[in-house]
Amino acid sequence: MMAAVRPVGAHTPAGGGLAKAALPYLDATGAEVAQVYVSNSRGWALPPGNPTQDALFRAGCAERGVPVFIHASLLVNLGSPTAATVERSALTLAHALRRGTAIGAQGVVFHAGSAVDAGYADTAMRQVREMLLPLLDTAGDANGPMLLVEPSAGGGRSLAARVEQLGPYLDAVDRHPWLGVCFDTCHAWAAGHDLSVEGGMTATLDTLVDTVGSDRLRLVHANDSKDLCGSTRDRHENIGKGTIGEPAFAELMRHPATSGVPTVVETPSEKHVGHAGDVAILKRLRT
Repeated sequence: MMAAVRPVGAHTPAGGGLAKAALPYLDATGAEVAQVYVSNSRGWALPPGNPTQDALFRAGCAERGVPVFIHASLLVNLGSPTAATVERSALTLAHALRRGTAIGAQGVVFHAGSAVDAGYADTAMRQVREMLLPLLDTAGDANGPMLLVEPSAGGGRSLAARVEQLGPYLDAVDRHPWLGVCFDTCHAWAAGHDLSVEGGMTATLDTLVDTVGSDRLRLVHANDSKDLCGSTRDRHENIGKGTIGEPAFAELMRHPATSGVPTVVETPSEKHVGHAGDVAILKRLRT
């Protein structure tokens, strides 16, 4: 199967066996891209994976022309003032990169993190540099998955929430070529980018390109929101049913910056029903 020019897919279940869980889900939802967890989303355990399931999953995605991405644990925070959290975060990213190589993933998404405490921002950014550079060098030298930083929804002394704040984040690692960006629409909305007005999504993506360059956006998380713009609350809603609204996603799917960039929905879903509907909407909007 030929890969789609603007592939649309969903965060995909992996419990009970990666190939066993994920491949039927891709088919049921019409997904053209997969995003998976390779460890507990809210824990530090780092399971080795099942080589048989890895091989079947990799082959199944290749057969379908489906690019694969990993989302690292939501606990990852390289800017934390707690040394144990920083160490575990780095180990988690290293594990995700190894697992990404095993399953043929293109990138590993991680949240930009937070300084947590007032006055810790400078130290937090030094930690980002110290922890990320070795990981980026190793992944780049091996031609492995890229690391993709995802701005947060804001609040809590975030190191990068609004897209322009990605500039200092990238500068902290000398704009390393193996650090890409994952843009999440719900996060951007929560951080104060008004995507609901005509031209709002376009202006935000223009700012993103101006800040990080034209080749660093490697993944989009397309999520509507249950909350108001600037709320700093990260509560996802199905496409067109939230406060962002469907027209913004039409702008998203038309913008030059998203051409060739995979888009994943992380919206509410009962079994595969919600994701199938959202995937279908985004496919319609891209045409």
